[in-house]
Amino acid sequence: MGGTGTDQGRSGVRAYIGSFTSAGGRGVLAADVDEATGALTVTGAGDAVADPSFLALAGPVLHAVSETDTGAVAAFDVTGPAPRPLGAPVPVDGAGPTHLALAAGHLLTANYTSGSVTALPLAEDGTARPATTVLRHEGGGPVADRQSGPHAHQVLPDPSGDWVVSVDLGTDSVRICALDPATGRLTLHGETALRPGTGPRHLAFHPAGTHAYVLNELEPTLTVCRWNAAQGVLEPLGETPVVPEGTTGPSYPSEVVVSPDGRFLWAAVRGDDTLAVLALGADGAEARLVATVPCGGTWPRDLTLAPSGRHLYAANERSGDVTWFALDPETGIPTRAGAIEAPAASCVVFG
Repeated sequence: MGGTGTDQGRSGVRAYIGSFTSAGGRGVLAADVDEATGALTVTGAGDAVADPSFLALAGPVLHAVSETDTGAVAAFDVTGPAPRPLGAPVPVDGAGPTHLALAAGHLLTANYTSGSVTALPLAEDGTARPATTVLRHEGGGPVADRQSGPHAHQVLPDPSGDWVVSVDLGTDSVRICALDPATGRLTLHGETALRPGTGPRHLAFHPAGTHAYVLNELEPTLTVCRWNAAQGVLEPLGETPVVPEGTTGPSYPSEVVVSPDGRFLWAAVRGDDTLAVLALGADGAEARLVATVPCGGTWPRDLTLAPSGRHLYAANERSGDVTWFALDPETGIPTRAGAIEAPAASCVVFG
């Protein structure tokens, strides 16, 4: 089935929810967003690609990874109520892509299973063309069952647009690369080692572009880093816990989000099934845990801030829902405001 829904010519803010079809998900869900309340209303779904676990939007084209052993990306037209496939999925020449992002006219994927990053140029219609570069990571870490080799978990451009960074859970490191927009070639510029065994998963940049925050999966901590865009250098400054002292776990952090004003940071923590609230220092160089709240479900795989900055959305994979929270502008603390059913939910993006 390619999609459901009938209305055309939609406008306003929309949300798109990825899911694991192998675990009962409906593929990619499309929803209308009530900007005042944060409420989502599902308008349609498309299941034309297996396990579209992470999404990225570029105008009317929605890109999705297919998190499978063969690894691919798929494009959807989202001008209607349900996502409509735009051609066949394109191989990424890597296994288990978990994340994707857009940079310099290219689609980038982080391939977890094969431990690599792929660059695919975008055609004029916004769809991906065959890969131009597959940059393979090397190394491992001390946690035998999770770090026997590289596991690229996230790839994204830095705020300056001059660099591409990839976060590798298997090697306890962040790689900084240059992307040639003309050829699609990715070239390794440098690599920042983090504390062994922490298992970095995702990072988010401070809005000033001077700091980055790396969320670790194998230990429930956040590594605060200084980011030098002029030189393409990431420097770790210290770690901050994202669970209260005395928490016995197991705790597996998944996603990190920074407020547009740079005052707060939120992290989703699976196992504990909480959202951590951290206050950031005035210059972004410090982070302090101030509160945790229930995520509204089980196993929050993704956390996303609404374009308005007023609501936070947790994709709770194992309870099969997306829960939204109103944010206190003074404290940053989320208050549950509603939820929709979304089996095997894995990602939420807005457009």
